Amino acid sequence: MTIKLYCFGESGHSYKAALALELAGLDWKPVKVDFFNGATRAPEYRAEVNAMGECPVLVDGAMTLTQSGVIQQYLSDTYGHFGGTEAQRYEILRWVIWDNQKLSGMAGPCRFLMNFLPEKKRPAEVIAFMQGRLKGTYAILDAHLEGRDWIVGDAPTNADLTCCGYLFYDEPFGFDRAAFPQIDRWLSNIQALDGWKHPYDLMPGNPSDRA
Repeated sequence: MTIKLYCFGESGHSYKAALALELAGLDWKPVKVDFFNGATRAPEYRAEVNAMGECPVLVDGAMTLTQSGVIQQYLSDTYGHFGGTEAQRYEILRWVIWDNQKLSGMAGPCRFLMNFLPEKKRPAEVIAFMQGRLKGTYAILDAHLEGRDWIVGDAPTNADLTCCGYLFYDEPFGFDRAAFPQIDRWLSNIQALDGWKHPYDLMPGNPSDRA
């Protein structure tokens, strides 16, 4: 049975789940969520898809799951990809939680404020605060990757697939890939994986649709 992923191209959290599905070679299809026209706020979406009003949502037969980290862990447990070894399990989880709090948790809102709000409504002080926090976060990841090809162990895991979620987007949000050489090298490693695709090539939805 084909796995369904409710998602949209601009969503970095959706990209994490979509990339895990694609790199694992699983049979899946995206279901576009029209986020920018209020789909996730609609009562029907809250009642039938996700009461939290978010993406991504994975439907695999009778199993429905939300939250990208949960979806990634489910795919690892069920289909055997990117879960690492048993000894690495908690270290991978540590990085997934770190990403959700420190990296994606700041990069996602910062990118939204800088690119998807009308210019006159963009809160300059909030954006500056987020970019300051992100600068320190990038430095932590860059230092960790010194001498490492992957965040945990010798192969890609969910730690990599979660932390890269927003870093492949081209819209400005304060991330200069060239300024962090270890992150740059690591992102190139991910891009070299068989099946890698840019988020706008992997999922439906693109800012150009609203241009």
